[in-house]
Amino acid sequence: MKTVQDIIIKPLITESSMDMMADKKYAFKVMKDATKPEIAKAVEEMFKVEVESVNTINMKRKPKRLGIHSGYTATWKKAIVTLKADSKTIEFFDGLN
Repeated sequence: MKTVQDIIIKPLITESSMDMMADKKYAFKVMKDATKPEIAKAVEEMFKVEVESVNTINMKRKPKRLGIHSGYTATWKKAIVTLKADSKTIEFFDGLN
């Protein structure tokens, strides 16, 4: 059984995600096998908001080097959640502006 805390790993705090907040769009790092309905339900339960849509992106691995050691970053899944126009904003992100 997946819990809300299992599905949403962490919010993404980047410059582009802060620009999306004006349109009531928020970015999260989510479980790799989470579906769009599961993500929408988890955001609604965790933050008490109404979700309009969810877009997901599978982030691929990238090569990284540290001196002579080389490897790859981990693959992960990003979710961009759009809230309904009449929904309140997510309070966690309000303190970051």
